[in-house]
Amino acid sequence: MRKLIVTAILTLFSFTSANADLGVNVGISGQMGLFAATATEKNTLDVGTETNSDSEFLALGWGSVFIEKTLGRAFIGIDYVPAALETETKEDTKFDSTSVENRAEVENTIQVDFEDLTTYYLGFNITDNFYAKAGVMSVDIITNENLGTGSTYGDTDTEGTLIGLGYSATSDAGVFFRFEGNYMEFDGASLDSSTGVAKISLDSLDGVSGKLSLGKTF
Repeated sequence: MRKLIVTAILTLFSFTSANADLGVNVGISGQMGLFAATATEKNTLDVGTETNSDSEFLALGWGSVFIEKTLGRAFIGIDYVPAALETETKEDTKFDSTSVENRAEVENTIQVDFEDLTTYYLGFNITDNFYAKAGVMSVDIITNENLGTGSTYGDTDTEGTLIGLGYSATSDAGVFFRFEGNYMEFDGASLDSSTGVAKISLDSLDGVSGKLSLGKTF
């Protein structure tokens, strides 16, 4: 599905580049979402392998800017989130040593930022007011950790897909507002620690959001 969406977007952009009179929409959006995330941490020590999994629900709010081109009842667009989406800081206590006889408890904290969330989407106006859309997303994952062992994790990125339904109303002056609901699903990602004895994996991340947009048609 992702390759199909990207192909369709690139095809429509190529077509509309020679048809400037088709219209351009620009605007800003505010969005609130609830996500479910599952992650696994695997530690390999001399005393054996320890694997821990955890699931969390994340409530996030963010703003974005977007630009679109229309083609009849269809439209293609890019939505960009300029500010990072920040998770809460997670704290826990673990053992840091490599033997049962000589190990101590250490405090660990980790917090994650999702930066440069960008969505490329394709939409279709079902009626004069209701529309459907689908898109692909990319986001950078920045880990901010303070581990008692002195180990660190690097940063990575992941991709995802989006589907949504929305309602749009436009004034005679070309000003429009929208409300839409979206479902988002991201691919997994994994990171190895700098010491090589630990690995964290984002096994799943998906959620729903409500989005309000205000824009202008040119």
